[in-house]
Amino acid sequence: MKMKNLILLPFVLWVSFASAQDDLINKLKDNKSISTKEAFKFTPVTNLSATAVKNQGSSGTCWSYSANSFIESEMLRMGKKPIDIAEMFSVRNMYIDKAENFVRLHGGASYGQGGALHDPIDLLAKYGAMPQDAYVGMLPEQVKNDHTELEKVLTAMLNVYAKTDKSLTSAWKTAVTNVVDAYLGTVPAKFTFEGKQYTPQAFAKEVVGINPKDYVEITSFTHAPFYEQMVVLVPDNWTYKPSYNVPLNEMIEVIDNALKNGYTVAWATDVSEKGFSWKNGVAYVPAKNFNDMTDDEKKDMFAKPMPELDVTQELRQKAFDNYETTDDHGMQITGLAKDVNGKEYYIVKNSWGLKNDYEGFLYVSKNFVKYKTTSILLHKDGVQKSTRKKLGV
Repeated sequence: MKMKNLILLPFVLWVSFASAQDDLINKLKDNKSISTKEAFKFTPVTNLSATAVKNQGSSGTCWSYSANSFIESEMLRMGKKPIDIAEMFSVRNMYIDKAENFVRLHGGASYGQGGALHDPIDLLAKYGAMPQDAYVGMLPEQVKNDHTELEKVLTAMLNVYAKTDKSLTSAWKTAVTNVVDAYLGTVPAKFTFEGKQYTPQAFAKEVVGINPKDYVEITSFTHAPFYEQMVVLVPDNWTYKPSYNVPLNEMIEVIDNALKNGYTVAWATDVSEKGFSWKNGVAYVPAKNFNDMTDDEKKDMFAKPMPELDVTQELRQKAFDNYETTDDHGMQITGLAKDVNGKEYYIVKNSWGLKNDYEGFLYVSKNFVKYKTTSILLHKDGVQKSTRKKLGV
């Protein structure tokens, strides 16, 4: 997933994430709307360990930031010391593997910066992992990620290869790899971490130490049978990897059970809703349709806890079927909190830096998660036994 539709503030801002991140951040900093801290008075119920909030910059790589943040929390849960995993190492390998997929399908696939929650887990199994200081993934003159030019260059190259009416030479993949390395950096065969030399594969095994086979992806849609695997057909699921499909309320029970037992959850969602405010750090599903609100009601959407729409399986499915729900963004659910009225919200870690009311975190209502989730990723032991039995995991 990548942020490609919009971010909604109390004043709606339609922006393209990949091309206008700088403008967006400036608008967010200038927004003087009311702080939610005093009005909502969130009290944590469960607040699990997470590493520092990062900033994906002008890149659609939230999938790597969210899933690698999730992996870092998994290491903490396992009693390991906190480590800053290189998100761009996952991204670098994705660009190359996704290029091969694109060419094999003669251009009949999506290509770009986006990816899925499972990609960093799968790429770790295939290529290993690296610490951030061993692979920064930026040009020397850059202070933040910006993949706009890289994506354009790669897309142009790949369209030439995919649409050729002649046999491909053996040089095309080398050419793609060289372009990626020119922008993100060549991967060293070995690097030093805390006085010891590692390869990426050895680092993944000895330091990160997770078993990629222990992680499951779960979703909830009615166009496929429950308690079976299905492919969530969104453009950024470029490997067409399946998820386990469960009823909506059971998916929420999975999240709650995981948090209760010390497991964080990687979360793929749509943030294009008018009830999502990055600046205020709150997301919910307003009971009243935005188009039916008065100007004052629109202005006060985040002034205090508001009534919510009751989200059903049918409503959720309709939003996905008619493109109201798309695979926009990836974040990490790290806890549970209650507002001043006792209503529950998930504590969510984002990757847009610290410039919001909760220094990079948000409070997301359960109804919003019901409505807008495309999939979740977690350790299989975080899933309740009854659901694991139905899924055979």
